[in-house]
Amino acid sequence: MSRLLTQVTEGTSVSHLYSVLFCTSDVILFCPFLQYMMVKEALHERANLLEVAPHLSAPLPIMLPVYKWWQLPYYWLGIKMYDLVAGAQCLKTSYVLSKAKALELFPMLKKDRLVGAIVYYDGQHNDARMNLAIALTAARYGAAIANYTEVLHLLKRADPESGAVRVCGAHCRDVITGQEFDVRAKCVINATGPFTDALRKMDDQKIPNICQPSAGVHIVIPGYYSPDNMGLLDPATSDGRVIFFLPWEKVTIAGTTDTPTDITAHPAPSEEDINFILKEVRNYLSPDVEVRRGDVLAAWSGIRPLVTDPNSKDTQSICRNHVVSISPSGLVTIAGGKWTTYRSMAEETLDAVVKSHGLRAGPCRTVGLMLEGAKGWTPTLYIRLVQDYGLEVEVAKHLASTYGGRALEVAKVSHVTGKRWPIVGQRLVSEFPYIESEVQYAMREYACTAVDVIARRTRLGFLNVQAAEEALPRIVDIMAKELGWSGQKRIDELAAAKHFLYNEMGYKARSEQLTNTEITLPPAEVNRYKNRFHKFDKENKGFITTVDVQRVLQSISVQIDENTLHEILNEVDLNKNGQVELTEFLQLMSAVKKGQVSDNRLAMLMKTAEQSLDQREPVSVDRSGGGV
Repeated sequence: MSRLLTQVTEGTSVSHLYSVLFCTSDVILFCPFLQYMMVKEALHERANLLEVAPHLSAPLPIMLPVYKWWQLPYYWLGIKMYDLVAGAQCLKTSYVLSKAKALELFPMLKKDRLVGAIVYYDGQHNDARMNLAIALTAARYGAAIANYTEVLHLLKRADPESGAVRVCGAHCRDVITGQEFDVRAKCVINATGPFTDALRKMDDQKIPNICQPSAGVHIVIPGYYSPDNMGLLDPATSDGRVIFFLPWEKVTIAGTTDTPTDITAHPAPSEEDINFILKEVRNYLSPDVEVRRGDVLAAWSGIRPLVTDPNSKDTQSICRNHVVSISPSGLVTIAGGKWTTYRSMAEETLDAVVKSHGLRAGPCRTVGLMLEGAKGWTPTLYIRLVQDYGLEVEVAKHLASTYGGRALEVAKVSHVTGKRWPIVGQRLVSEFPYIESEVQYAMREYACTAVDVIARRTRLGFLNVQAAEEALPRIVDIMAKELGWSGQKRIDELAAAKHFLYNEMGYKARSEQLTNTEITLPPAEVNRYKNRFHKFDKENKGFITTVDVQRVLQSISVQIDENTLHEILNEVDLNKNGQVELTEFLQLMSAVKKGQVSDNRLAMLMKTAEQSLDQREPVSVDRSGGGV
C-alpha cells in the first residue's frame, strides 16, 4: 500500500457494545465448535491487550449470582471450561462462593432465592483512550491519521492489463474546514462499523446489506450501587438478554438492551430503554437499595454491527464474530467484531489485502507491540507524580491510568493552583479528577472540538452530564485560547457540546423527568412546600428569581455567585422564562419524592435556607417545655 489513511471517528458517538468490558461473557457455557474457536481467539487477544496497554486495562472479577441449586454445577462446569480454554492466559482461577460470602463481597445483592455465586475474571479498559492509543501508535509507525474526514465517494480506474474497474482511493472532505481532496492507494479498506454497507454501496449500489445493526443502551449510576472491585453479570435473564452492572471510573455502569435499530451517526437513549435497565437492576439488588430514576447520571446508546458473511449461504454465518470480504473491484471490507479481537481482525484483514492485491509484506508484528503510553508506565507511577509535581493523589492516579508514561507530560503543563495543596492541577469540576491541563494536552492528541474533550479524550460526558455541562465554559475558554477561536466560534462550540449532552448522553431524558411530572403531593405537603416557597417569594408574585434567592441567602450568610445561582434556577425553570414559578417548584418536589429527580440543588438550597430561618424565630414558652 503506497499510502494509508486511517480515519479516527470523532464526529459520532457510535460505539461497540461491551466497550468498557472487553470480555467473552457473551460466549459462555457449552459453545459449539465455531463459538469455541471464537472464545479461544478472544482469550488470546485479551491477554495481549492487557500486556500492550497495562495502563488502560486491568482484570476485573465478575460475579454470576445463582438462584437455583441445579444451576450451580452447570455454571461451575461452564466457567471451568472457560478457564481451561484460557490455559496459561487465564487471569485468575474462577471460584464458587456460598450465599454468605457472596453477600459479603456484594452486599447490595438481593438475598431472596440466592443460593450462591460464581466469580470469574475478565478484562476492563478505557475504550476511548484505547482507541486513541491505537491511532497514536499507528502514527508513530508511519500511518497518516485524519480525524473528521468524510468519504464522499470512491475513486476507480480501469486496470491496464485486464480492463477491470478497480477501486484506487477515495474522494474525501475535511468536515472542519470543508476542504475536499483525494487520497489514492493501491488498496482501500472499509472498516466503518455500523456504516459498513453505506461504503460498500459506494462501490456497488446493487450489493446486498451484510450489517444488521443492534442498539444497546448503557446507563451510569452512582458508585454505591456496586462494590469498588466486583462486577455482576447474568448471562441468561428471563427474556434472554445479558444484564450487567460494573464498577467503572468510580461510578457504576449498567446495561444492556439489544434491539434492532436504524443506522445513525447520533444514536440516543430512550426513556423506555433506561427504565428497562433500571427495572432489571432492581431485580438483583436488595430492597434496602432504592433504585431511583433520578440517580441516572448519564445514558447513551451504541450500535453493534452484527454481520452475516456475504460469501456464505450458511444460515449459521451470522454467528461469526466478523467477516472479511473483497469485492470484484478490490474494496476490502472488515465488518463485525468486537474490542477484544481488534488486533487479530486487523491482522486477518491485512493478510487478505496482501494476498488479493499482490503486495509484499513481512510477518505481522503487532502481538506484544506496546501501545502509546505503555512505555514508562508502572503501577507506582502516580507516586512520582505526587512527589515531583505536587498533584493530588486521586488526580495522579487518574493521570497515570489514563496517559501511562505520558502522564508526566500532562503534569508538566499543569498550572500552579496558588494553594498549599495541591501545588498544581486545577480541577475542571470538584468531584472528578480531570484537570485543566488535560484540555491543553487533548489538542496535542488531535482534539478539535469541546465534544472531543468531554467524550473522547476524557470520559466526563459519559460519567455525569451535569458535571460535563458545568465544565464546558472553562473547556471552551482553554481551547479558544490555544486554537484562536473567535467569539462566535466559542458560542457555537458551547452550543454544540450542550446539544451533544442533551440528545446523546441522556440529558434530555433526565430533564424530561421533571417536565412530565404530575403534582401528586398530599395537601399537607403542598402547604409545607408553599410556605417554603413564600419564604423566598416575599411579595407573593407567584414566582422567584435569582434576586429573591440571593436576598434570602445573604440574610443567612450564604454566598453563591450569580452565574451559579442562575444555573441552579435554570434546572427547574421548565418554560425558560427566567423565573421559577410555584407550580414548577411543586413539580420539582413531587419528582424528588418519586425518585425521578435526585440531589436537586434548588430543593436542597431552599430546604437549608428554611431551616436556618426557622432557627432564628423565638421559641414560645409552651413549646420550650416550660419555664419560670
